[in-house]
Amino acid sequence: MGSFSIWHWLIVLAIVVLVFGTKKLRNMGGDLGGAIKNFKSSMKEGEAEAERHSAELIQQRADQHQSSTQSEKDKV
Repeated sequence: MGSFSIWHWLIVLAIVVLVFGTKKLRNMGGDLGGAIKNFKSSMKEGEAEAERHSAELIQQRADQHQSSTQSEKDKV
């Protein structure tokens, strides 16, 4: 009772095709594919930006450490 057989899914598919039509379903599929493509490219851009930001922070901390080490040497 909890699982559907292939015949149930075929009937649901036939009803969906009758209600929406194949052209509208094709357009919805294309829109969904475009949205997924844009999402993936945005995620890649976000990851690249995060990596650049991390590299900048690491460089800043290294510069701070180097300048504090240099000032300690100057005091001695």
